[in-house]
Amino acid sequence: MNVLIGCEESQEVCKSFRDKGHNAFSCDLKPSSGGYPDWHIQGDVIEAILSRKWDFIGLHPTCTKMTLSGNRHYAPGKLKHQERLDAVEWTIGLWNIACNNAEFVYMENPMGAMNGDKRLPKPQIIQPYYFGDKFQKTTCLWLKNLPFLYHNSEINLFDLVVTHVERGEMWVAKSGKVMPKWFAESPSTNNEGNRTLRSKTFPGIANAMAEQWSNLHGLTKPTSEGEKIKHNLKHAHLGAP
Repeated sequence: MNVLIGCEESQEVCKSFRDKGHNAFSCDLKPSSGGYPDWHIQGDVIEAILSRKWDFIGLHPTCTKMTLSGNRHYAPGKLKHQERLDAVEWTIGLWNIACNNAEFVYMENPMGAMNGDKRLPKPQIIQPYYFGDKFQKTTCLWLKNLPFLYHNSEINLFDLVVTHVERGEMWVAKSGKVMPKWFAESPSTNNEGNRTLRSKTFPGIANAMAEQWSNLHGLTKPTSEGEKIKHNLKHAHLGAP
């Protein structure tokens, strides 16, 4: 498939799809940090979407103004609330453009202002620890023509493989607020480097996307693990969060 992963400078998802034999490219206004500049389109994501025919588009739009962690600046009644509303409108517009130009589309963002927006499908909500990374980051996936990503917390009748791992360390502030330690140690206020770090896709999620969504057109030979996942999705867990 021709694959475009928009708003992705890390190339984490792009590289996972390349590993499965797809013609995948990342796209971002920033240069890539993933080590494969030949696979990166540095420029406007909408221009990249419209530049050619894509079979599959993934979107990782900037979440700073929309995420729940930004409520102190962008919530209703705050001075920057209109910036949040504008960001939501732009992002949903981006989703619509992608859906009009590719058969398969996903969009990733943390919990935030787009949750509950009736213009989007109901998202799948996942965590990095569902897919082998010992971290928590509540993540939403809005999907077009794609099944929910399969993950498994315990051995059951249908699957002997557990994909979940420990959730990772937590940190408690003096106020009593609890958050993942890795998140607390990378404050994003006035720190572009930490904002970029927080936005990166975890490898386990990227690999699950490429593994489970690689055979939509039957263009690549699935691995035995992929066949097992496909069987489980079809017979037991399709659409299950």
